[in-house]
Amino acid sequence: MKKLIALLILFVTFLAFADEPWVDYLPEPHTEFNPKSYECIKTEQALIIDGKMDDEAWKSAVWTDLFMDIEGESKPKPYLKTRMKMLWNDEYFFFGCEMEEPHIWAKLKERDSVIFFDNDFEIFIDPDGDTHNYYEFEMNAFNTVWDLFLSKPYRDNGCKVLDSWDIQGLKTAVDIQGTLNKPADEDEGWSVEVAIPWKVLEECANGTPPKQDDVWRVNFSRVQWETEVVEGEYIKQKVPEHNWVWSPQGIINMHYPERWGFVRFSEMPAGSKQEKYVINDKDIAKDVLRQIYYKQRTFYYKNAKFANSLKELNFKIPNSEDFLPVEFYITPSKFEIILSSKDNKFQLHISEDGKIWE
Repeated sequence: MKKLIALLILFVTFLAFADEPWVDYLPEPHTEFNPKSYECIKTEQALIIDGKMDDEAWKSAVWTDLFMDIEGESKPKPYLKTRMKMLWNDEYFFFGCEMEEPHIWAKLKERDSVIFFDNDFEIFIDPDGDTHNYYEFEMNAFNTVWDLFLSKPYRDNGCKVLDSWDIQGLKTAVDIQGTLNKPADEDEGWSVEVAIPWKVLEECANGTPPKQDDVWRVNFSRVQWETEVVEGEYIKQKVPEHNWVWSPQGIINMHYPERWGFVRFSEMPAGSKQEKYVINDKDIAKDVLRQIYYKQRTFYYKNAKFANSLKELNFKIPNSEDFLPVEFYITPSKFEIILSSKDNKFQLHISEDGKIWE
């Protein structure tokens, strides 16, 4: 019944955006564009997926920053620590996460249950970074998984959510440092390992396995519910869940892929100096174009038509001297907006369904 209710909620959300994405106001992230980044090194060593992250290969991978609130630094820091690592080889994309947790619990045991009804760990992957055709994966402390493929975010026209899609060849494991579903004692935490085959991800990527310096957009979330113990059982309190993430979204919504982190793949030997990924001019330009998209959607909501200039949108581009004049092409139901660098290094496009491309 819970899964049915959740799927109905997702369906209603889908219907709200399915036919015309511009009929509703589109909330904007309220923080500056500054996603986290991670250098993901390649390993030739074998990994045993048992949830413990004690293989020799993991020692060469660095930890991410501790997870923070999904809205960013303006919100309270999570009261429990979460951190993770990534690795890759020619066959798999590996993820390992440690979660501090004094009371480990889970209820859902059926695959493709709505796992965020339990405390969970989530992975989001957009291989080509266009915000369309991306993957969502969730798991709980029972090692129950939910894997989905989304054609685009719920906010965008024609979103298709493939709940029946499964990751063929997936490997997952959970290690419990304590006891599961026993409120009488205090636990240390739980850790997970996940291995996703490249052959599953290749349909949305510009080639797999990745090459040196390829960059994908990736993010991670931990859903944490407040609970109380009733007759020896963990019961969720009637308060909103916590959403703790690696790279903050600036909004309580994981389905803004443009806010996910940058993961750059490296084939350099472990221990080599890895240059930190720096957000570049094209990344910044994509964010500027995305801001115009948000405002175009809201303009339609208020005026029942699209704007055909920045002036109509009452929007001024930051560092406008770096760009050529923005081009608007509109019809009653569609638009395309083009932003080009003045040095001719790139030309970016965005359409009414939110897809961004060069």
